[in-house]
Amino acid sequence: MDITIPSPHYTRHRLNPNYATIVKQNIDKLLADKFIQFVEEATWLSGIVIVPQKNGKLKIYIDFRKLNAATNKDPYPLPLTDEMLNIVTGYEVYYFLDGYLRYH
Repeated sequence: MDITIPSPHYTRHRLNPNYATIVKQNIDKLLADKFIQFVEEATWLSGIVIVPQKNGKLKIYIDFRKLNAATNKDPYPLPLTDEMLNIVTGYEVYYFLDGYLRYH
């Protein structure tokens, strides 16, 4: 079964030079940590969104809206948080992975 996913065509945008250095630093850190790997030719592109925070730092996000629109929906979604908390109520120990650091 061959599924073809349409590739979005993003136009190339120039970043503010201050933003570009911060994005490069973050990408270099992720490459060094082997969280991401270099790809010579990408089959799917997603835009970068840079959001200034109140503390003056910049937060970098990836815009996956087009990818999400092309992805099949999961027939078995994750349970709601309150349902999970009801299940673990009464246990002495409860462990959750990266709850404070989001996904990193």
